[in-house]
Parts: sequence; structure tokens; C-alpha cells
Amino acid sequence: MPSFDEVLKEAGEFGRFQKRVFFLLCQTGVTFSFLFASVVFLGQAPDNYWCRIPGAAELSERCGWTLEEERNFTVLPLRLGNGSSGGECERLDIAWDASVSCASLLVPYGNRSAGNLPLTPCHDNWVYEQPHSSIVSEYNLVCGNAWMLDLSQAILNLGFLAGAFTLGYAADRYGRILIYLLSCLGVGICGIIVAFAPNFTVFLIFRFLQGVFGKGTWMTCYVIVTEIVGSDQRIVGIVIQIFFTLGIMILPGIAYLVPTWQGIQLAISLPNFLFLLYYWVVPESPRWLLTRKKGEKALKIMHSIAKHNGKYLSPHYSEITISNEEVSNPSFLDLVRTPRMRRNTLILMYAWFTSALIYQGLVMRLGIVGGNLYLDFFISGAVELPAALLILVTIDRIGRRLPFAISNIVAGIACLITAFLPEDIPWLKTTVATLGRLGITMAFEIVYLVNTELYPTTLRNFGVSLCSSLCDLGGIIAPFLLFRLAAIWLELPLIIFSILAVICGLLVLLLPETKGISLPETVEDVEQLSSHFGKCGKKRNHQATNSYI
Repeated sequence: MPSFDEVLKEAGEFGRFQKRVFFLLCQTGVTFSFLFASVVFLGQAPDNYWCRIPGAAELSERCGWTLEEERNFTVLPLRLGNGSSGGECERLDIAWDASVSCASLLVPYGNRSAGNLPLTPCHDNWVYEQPHSSIVSEYNLVCGNAWMLDLSQAILNLGFLAGAFTLGYAADRYGRILIYLLSCLGVGICGIIVAFAPNFTVFLIFRFLQGVFGKGTWMTCYVIVTEIVGSDQRIVGIVIQIFFTLGIMILPGIAYLVPTWQGIQLAISLPNFLFLLYYWVVPESPRWLLTRKKGEKALKIMHSIAKHNGKYLSPHYSEITISNEEVSNPSFLDLVRTPRMRRNTLILMYAWFTSALIYQGLVMRLGIVGGNLYLDFFISGAVELPAALLILVTIDRIGRRLPFAISNIVAGIACLITAFLPEDIPWLKTTVATLGRLGITMAFEIVYLVNTELYPTTLRNFGVSLCSSLCDLGGIIAPFLLFRLAAIWLELPLIIFSILAVICGLLVLLLPETKGISLPETVEDVEQLSSHFGKCGKKRNHQATNSYI
């Protein structure tokens, strides 16, 4: 009996049907990148704000002051007494009541000089020139509360982590497309609630849930794409990363045109509802149906694929038989029970962690430099396009493993060189740092493909979701690692990034080559694939016979 890949080849491995589904699902990469990087614009630091003195609002109204005049009367004494204080995080320890004259605000303190006026830290009652421009001004995430902005991004990554476990498991048990559609619905609904959250606690809760569902859309669409195309066309998974990059480049344009954070939040969340229309155009993965003993549905989808591709399946393809291997619900033990599956899993988990930590660290480091936020963010996204192009040029010619290793090592060396380059040649420092960003972006994109290709169908979605959960752990740690180490020495994070990347580059050399090899159907297939370590890059003659038509 022919294998599934043989039938798919007859029906068309990357025909009109797969191209249509591929293009539609790629749009998920755009919206996911919006969610992934939105905190940069949702959490912009306000330009002008100060701590209002108690009674200042009433006095301002009585005296007929403008907001700018109130600020001058509030902040000017601080600047005269302490040039380093701008009135953002501390205020005069006074209260302006009805007895205070509009012309003599400091009379109660007699002849004290401005430098001797009592000060007190500000805990609330901040005033912003643009009060709804970002979540920072909306929820007072300034001064002693500034760490809460980092918490909002950590909560999102925690949602990604939870989504990887829960929705990854659900997609393997209940189906790829069902979980994809439910996740799109969840991202949209939670995004709307986040935009209108009455307080920061509600904001965090639904941002966490948006992260859960967002991770569900991203990883499930990726798996669907890789499972409905032939083994020679699985490179299309890399192209999804290009759409992620396009989203990174589009996001600053949205933020520039939309003046409020609520508007930005709605603009990046509402498009997810459009993906619900995919119910009528994107089918369930036939590979997954085979593993769940739903051969008739898989056969129907295969005939539909052939019809749309202008192909014709042979009449003797009349039934689908699943492997005699018992299909069970996946667990972590399934990923580490056999020696080569265990090796692959541990290396991939480390690769995910390293890629995410370094990628987010370098992105945030560029943000510290300052300048035009919108332009800088656009350029940082444009840098990622050559990474995808380099992968497309090399990965089907020389394989997955070598570019994977080289990209990590190049990123590590670039980070190390950048750390020791002098500040008086900024163009060279920026150029080398950009090379590091290019390298880690390539590594980040390749790990998606390699992870998918190294797990059998029954464990693929669960394996990808579990390993990629280390990516989310890296995302949680990255901001704290970057800023805490930078406080000791600005370039110290680059040293850590360098060590992690080089180690990763050496470890991935231990993975088997998967170029041109059929997706494994069972754990036994993975063990046989890994046993051909010395023949990496050569196409196996072994054909999977566990799931056939």
C-alpha cells in the first residue's frame, strides 16, 4: 500500500490548493507579530508628566491657569532647588487649599530657599499632557510603578507558555483547525477586553489570556501548513516567518497613525475575527485525521486537494488504514522515552530558549539607544528580511543543520565583538550588532522548521508546543536579564548572549539532517532517521508504511 506522502505527491504536493491555504494561514504571522511586539507602542513612555500637588486642580481652576501654567508653578520650585528633579517622581510636600493666594504659592514656607523646601515621593495623582496615549499614562506605570510595564510583557509571555502546553495538547487531541479557529476567536475577544480594561489587574488577566490564544493561532497554523505540503515543500514554513517580519514592519505604521493605545490595541486585535472565515476554506490536516483513525475524512480531503490541483487520484485509493501502533494522548514522556528522541528534545528546547532570549534581548537593546522609535522599529524589522531570504537560498541546497549551527555561531561572535568595540565608531558597532540580529533571526526561523520535522505525526504538535515553551521562558527572562546586567556593565548582556549562542551552534550539529526526508509518522521513524546521522542530507529510501491509503 502507498504511504501518505506518495498519495500526497499524486494529489499535488504544493499545488493551487496548498498555495491558497498557505497564503491564508500566513496572515496569522502578521497578527501574531502585532501581539508579540505591541508593548513597544502600547507602553511608550509619556513625554510630559508631573506629580500634582494636592489641591492644585482646584487652585488652577480658581486662578484660571492653563495646564502648562500649573505645571510650571508645580515643577519650577523643584528645578530651582534641585536641578535633577523634574517633578515626575516627587513633589513639594505641601497642600494648596483655599487660603493659598494665586500670586504667593510658597508663602506658608516663609523665607526658605527653594533648595530647602520639603519634598515627598509621588505615589499617585500624576498629570499627563496626553493621558490616554499609552498604558503607562492610563495606569500610572511610572516612577516606582515602572516595573509593572515589564510585568505586562512577562505576563504575555507567560500566556504564550500556558498556550503552548494547553492548546498544543488540545490541537493534537481535538484537531488542528478547531483549535486554530477557537484561538482566533479568543485573541479577538480578549483583545477587545484589554482595550477597555477598567484597571491594570483586568488588563493583565486578559493580556495573559490573549497570549494563550495567540500562541494557539501561531503554532497551529504553522503545523497545518507543514502537514499538507510535500516533504520537498516544507520550506514554506520559513515563509510564514517572512509574514511575521512584515507584521513587525507594519506595526510602527499603525502606531504612528493611531494616537491612543486603545486604538492600537483594537487595530491589532480585530483582524483575528476575519480568520474565522477560514472554517469554510481551510480543511483539517489529513495527517492528523490518519492518526485519529478517521480515514474516510482524510480520503475525502485528499480527493478535494487533488481536484483543486487539477490532479486525479487512482481509483484503488478507496480506504485509509491507520498504523497498527496504538494512538494515545501525547505526554512529555513520549518525547524523552527513546534515546534519540530524548537527545533531539533537549537540544531543541535549549535552541528555543537561546533564540528567544537573544532575539528579544537584542530588540530591546536597540530600543534603549533612542532616536525615532517608529523609524528604528521599522528598520529593525527590515533587517530580518535578509534572514528569511538567506534561509530560502541555503536550506534546500545544503540542508538545515549547517545553516542552523552557523547562524547561532555568527550571532554569538557578533555579540562578542560588539561588546568590545569602542563607542567612538558607532557605525561599526551598529553594523556588527545588526549582523548578530541577522544571525539570531535565522536561527529563530530555522528552529521552527527543524522542530516540526523531527517529531512524528502523533507527537508533532505537542512536541513543537512543548519545545517552543522554552521560547516563552526566554521571553520572560530576557527583559530582566538585559536591564539588570546592563546596570552592572552596559555590554555585559552581549557577553552572556554570545556564550549562549555559540553553545547552541555546537549542540545543533548533533541533530540529524532532515533535508528532503518525509515527515516521520512514528517514533520508530524518528529513531531510524536519527540513526542515519552519518548520512545527513541524503534522502532515505525508507518509506513510512504506518499510515497508508
